[in-house]
Amino acid sequence: MSSTAIQIVKVLGARVVTTVGGPEKVARVRELGADVAIDRRTADFTEHGPYDVILDVIGGDYLERNIRSLATDGRLVVIGLQNGLDGRLDLADLVFKRLSVHGTTLRTRSKEQKAAIVAQVREQVWPMIENGSVRLLVEDRLPMEEASEAHRRMEAGGHTGKILLVND
Repeated sequence: MSSTAIQIVKVLGARVVTTVGGPEKVARVRELGADVAIDRRTADFTEHGPYDVILDVIGGDYLERNIRSLATDGRLVVIGLQNGLDGRLDLADLVFKRLSVHGTTLRTRSKEQKAAIVAQVREQVWPMIENGSVRLLVEDRLPMEEASEAHRRMEAGGHTGKILLVND
């Protein structure tokens, strides 16, 4: 879960359980308000469920575990496909637990839809940023000429905040 999503969900009053890669990230997301932080390298998030909502940036083989981990009437929202496009779905779980599975991305939306989303963020999220209840975390600022380094660092996954490319 992103650092911004953790904070927004906490401001809205929900309990946050998130997975991260490594002990330093466990500490970081706890500082941001996560109630439970699970190092996916050493623990299995399914043991901490059931969950009402799962926000999934991984996709692929996480689908089956996500579905199994949802509570009755739970919702899975897939927003990323880092682990691939294919996953196994047990339709009995989906039907008997009355689960909802949603997939979404900004890339394929029209300009009008993107503008509407920006307006909603401005109305609902921006006040949280202005009053300081949600902080935008910037790990580093790199000159545009170092875009390949920024991509390398993002792919390596060691960062905990945004990596910004800037024009000097």
